Formats: sequence, C-alpha cells, structure tokens
Amino acid sequence: MKEQPSPIAAESARGPLPSSTGKSLVPWLVAVAFFMESMDTTILNTAIPAIAEALHVSVLNMKAVMASYTLSLAVFIPISGWMADRFGTRRVFASAIGVFTLGSVLCGISTSVHVLVLCRVLQGLGGSMMVPVGRLTLVRAFEKSELVRTMSFVSIPALIGPMLGPMTGGLIVHYLHWRYIFFLNLPIGVLGLLMVYLHLPDYKEEHTHPLDAVGFVLFGSGIALLSYVLEVFGEHRLGPWEITSLLILSLALIGAYARHGTQTQYPMLNLQLFRIRTFRVAASGSFFTRLGIGGVPFLLPLLYQIGLGFNPVQSGLLIMPQAIASMCMKFFLQKLLTRLGYRGVLVSNTILMGLLLASFATIGIHTPVWQIVVLAFLYGGCTSIQYTSMNTLVYADTSDQEASSASSIASTIQQMSISFGVAIAGLTTAFFLPSTASSNHLIFIHGIHTALMVLGALTVATAVIFGRLRKDDGNVVSHQETVHAG
Repeated sequence: MKEQPSPIAAESARGPLPSSTGKSLVPWLVAVAFFMESMDTTILNTAIPAIAEALHVSVLNMKAVMASYTLSLAVFIPISGWMADRFGTRRVFASAIGVFTLGSVLCGISTSVHVLVLCRVLQGLGGSMMVPVGRLTLVRAFEKSELVRTMSFVSIPALIGPMLGPMTGGLIVHYLHWRYIFFLNLPIGVLGLLMVYLHLPDYKEEHTHPLDAVGFVLFGSGIALLSYVLEVFGEHRLGPWEITSLLILSLALIGAYARHGTQTQYPMLNLQLFRIRTFRVAASGSFFTRLGIGGVPFLLPLLYQIGLGFNPVQSGLLIMPQAIASMCMKFFLQKLLTRLGYRGVLVSNTILMGLLLASFATIGIHTPVWQIVVLAFLYGGCTSIQYTSMNTLVYADTSDQEASSASSIASTIQQMSISFGVAIAGLTTAFFLPSTASSNHLIFIHGIHTALMVLGALTVATAVIFGRLRKDDGNVVSHQETVHAG
C-alpha cells in the first residue's frame, strides 16, 4: 500500500494552507476575475456589428478585436506562473485586475479599430495573469479530490457573466452606447481589488529560477505572427509569397522554442510535462477542441443579427441559454465523471458537441425561435462538460511542484486555440462569402452555415485524441478511487 504523505509534508509542498474561513472565500475571489473576463467577452460578441458600424469597418474585420485579446492572453500567460512564484499570488492577482480594468477604460474611449485592438492587448495582459494565477491559487489551496467540485463552484459565479453578457451587451448597444460595455468593468475591478487585498492567500516560492527571456521572445513572437497570418490570409492584403514567408517564419520560431524548451534548465513552459499521458491528452485535446468551437461566439451573433435580422437584445437572449445550461450542468459533472470516467465523458461529449455545432447550420430565416433556444441549451451543456473535464484532467498526474507550470501551459494552450479559432472561423466564413454578401442575407447565412459545418467536423475529429485515455485515467481527480475504496 502506497504510503500517504503527512499533513506537514503536504503543507510544505503546497505552501501555507488558508484558514477554513479564508479557504471558503478563495473560490469567490477567483470568481471575480473569471466573471470580469467572461462578462467582457460575451458582451462584446453581441456588440460586434454595432462597433463595426461605429468605427466604419466590416464585421469580419472585427475578428482582430476579439483575436487580439485572446492572443495577448496566450503570449503573456506563460510567464504568469513564474510571476506568481516570484512575487506572490496576491500581488500578481491584484495587479492583473488593475491592468485589466485600466485596459477596459481605454477600450471604452478608443476612436479607431486600431486603437481598440491595442487596448484589447492591454486588457489581455491583465487577463493573462488573472485566470491562471487564480486557478493556481485553487490548486494549491485544495486537494486534488476537491478540484472538480471547487472548479465547478468557481465556474458557477463566472458563468453569470456569459448569462448576463449577451443580454446586457444588447441592451447597452440598443439603448445607450457601445462604449459603456467596457466601462462596466470599472466598478467590478475596484471591488475585486479590495477583496483580493483583504482575503486572498499569498502563495510565494522562497527561491525562484531566472525568467526564460529567450523562450518568451521565441514563443510570443511565433504565435503572434502565426495568428496574424491566419487573420490576413484570404483578405488580399499580402501576396502569396509574403503569406508563405510569414507562415514559415512563425513555424520556425515556434519550432525554435520547442527545441529551446527541452534544452534550457528553466524553460518558460515546462515541455517535459507532455511526457505525462493524461496531461498530454488533456492539453492537445483542449487545443484542437477549442480550434473548432473557439469561433462560435464570433459567428452566432453575426448569424442572428446580420443573417436573420434580430436586434442586439434579441441576439443576446438567444445566446443566454448556452450559459444557463452551462451553469446547470456543473451540478451533475462530478457524478458523471465518477460513473463514466474521463475517457467515456470526453470521447462521447466531444462527438456530441461537434454534431450540435454543425446543427447550428440548420438555422435559417424560418427556423422557430424555440428550436434555436433548445439547440443553444444543449450546446451550452456540452461545452460546460468539456471545459471542466479538460481543465481538471490536466492536474490528474502532476505533482504539487508542477502545478504552476501545468496551469501556465493549460491556460496558454486554451487562449492560443481560442485566438486561432476566431481567426479560422473568420477565414472560413470569408472563404465562402463573396465581397457583396453583406447586402444579401441569404448568401451571408450560407457562408456562416458552411463555416459552422466545417468547425463541427473539426470538433468531432478531436474525439480521436481523447480515445487515447485509459479507462481509469483521472480517477484521483474525479474521486472514483474514494468511491471504489469505500
């Protein structure tokens, strides 16, 4: 029988454990950051057509506003673990909320799409520290057997953002001005700063390794350049030779980091974690899954508003069922994982989610509203299962010392794939959309439908990755071992 570590040894490995009162407050504090980020994203989705009209750009060009934020997250998230270890989770988390709030205010006063993109990058810098450092705090404050329940609990307040976001964004655009969408983060940010300074536990390493500056430059420039290539591809801004050259350069930079990361003593992203099967499957599966579904929040508001003629408020109401279903599903996920295991849940749910995504391509002008609502509710429930399962499987076989690196890699892959997913969704739509499609609703709807079917097929194919899991993988996280032993 394997010897269990003593509480004293566990405390030294995980850091000082918070008191019972502090521990109960930690999920709520982290939820403030999750709420800000999710609220900001979902509000912006329904406002894309209005902002595009105000800034005199096409709606497809607005994908840069969305992709720049998630790309900024992917660039800066890798150093979030090092920042938390070096300066402490409380200081980094508070600074992140402050930067995110400042970026939100600057977005609200932007006068051109280029300035708005730059301010979204600043928002991303703050967000890159908020979510992974908050998740890292949870991992260090709670045992592995508590992770699914704790992260599900944290996701419930965070899902209030997606539930309120589409409707709130539609109301603001319809009755006020799109700039107030960003100003909403100001009071939330101030409240979050106060709560963090008063109650968040401060985990900090006594000795930290030097920052991998070379790795940061190689990785950050590589994925930023690749995202740019995906954005401009097919828009005739650059010729085939320029696009090919930039693509080769971006892949070379990413490849150089992969080589650098395995040879340096203290890499920015610990690629050795990919030797762990559950981590490798969770990370790669998360990347390709989000490539398929990452562009959905960008496509659906365009389908509802430009294709079907709904106003922003109606479009927001049609997206709300996804968030409601996500919140409801959190209560059943623990039992679902205990009964079916990670392999059974992720394989079946990935296929179902891809089929539901492709089913959005059946929505047309004469589709009843109740049918759209039911489809959105089912899709929202599946995405909730997928996200929480992938996010918790990452930590199944990693040690407490590896939690920081695992959190950084998982968050980086998540945001990088979402950024690429938005770019791919825009590219796919533009490929099937003639330049005059914006004036013809039927042609525009057809372009969106084709993009949704392509992304759905990509999502279904991802199930092959999760099929590599073993039946008992992730039992320590899904709590199956405790159930079986009892």
